Amino acid sequence: MPNSIVTRRDVIRYTAGRVAIAGGLTAVVTMIFLIVDLGTDPQALVPVGKVATASMIVALSVSIALSGALSFRSALLMRQLALTRAELMRVSRTDPLTGLLNRRGFDEAAALLLAQASAAGQRVVALMCDIDRFKAINDRYGHDAGDRVLARIGDILRDFGTHNDVLIARHGGEEFAGLMLDVSDEEATRYALALCRLCSTDVAGGGVDVPVTMSFGLATHLPGGDLPALMRRADQALYRAKDLGRNCVVQIDEVEAVAVC
Repeated sequence: MPNSIVTRRDVIRYTAGRVAIAGGLTAVVTMIFLIVDLGTDPQALVPVGKVATASMIVALSVSIALSGALSFRSALLMRQLALTRAELMRVSRTDPLTGLLNRRGFDEAAALLLAQASAAGQRVVALMCDIDRFKAINDRYGHDAGDRVLARIGDILRDFGTHNDVLIARHGGEEFAGLMLDVSDEEATRYALALCRLCSTDVAGGGVDVPVTMSFGLATHLPGGDLPALMRRADQALYRAKDLGRNCVVQIDEVEAVAVC
């Protein structure tokens, strides 16, 4: 496969090379076949039917061989292109540090889930959470320690989401987002409290143990609302949890915010 077709000149050079190969191959195969079938004497008398048959066989054989080779090559290129596109899409929607969906990936996946839940009449609860005093962690222990904390929290959230069918993403900075389908407020609160306990941990590395806690905000999807409105309400619940002292869970239902930590 060509390694560097970048300019128009590269395209022309590549095409000309393939045309030359095809033309040369056709000429060689035709010559060999005619010599074998009709002999080497240019003055020999040969029936027209035999010449026509030989020409048709040569043309058909060369056409099949070339079209097969070109089709196989095109299929390989199309497969490589499809794999490259899929990888680019995955990378563009994935946070490299935690391996979770990034905000773009979350917004796309969450919008789809929200539409499916609405059509099926399922309840949806959004979750927003972030690491308490993350700036202080970076300032005291360094950014490498901060990255280790993010990666560890990402592992905890991903494992929990996988085992409990919760969509989880890194929403930005030290903030993470989640979406829970077909759960009651009580079940969503239970999930959030379990995560709050799991994320209250020490992250080792660099010769130090960094104490970590997280705050959580929950919001129930309201009829007629969209994803941005739902996430804003979850964010409001998160800030309420911060105001209450952090390392806790606050849920906003249709009426009010309720602290459940």
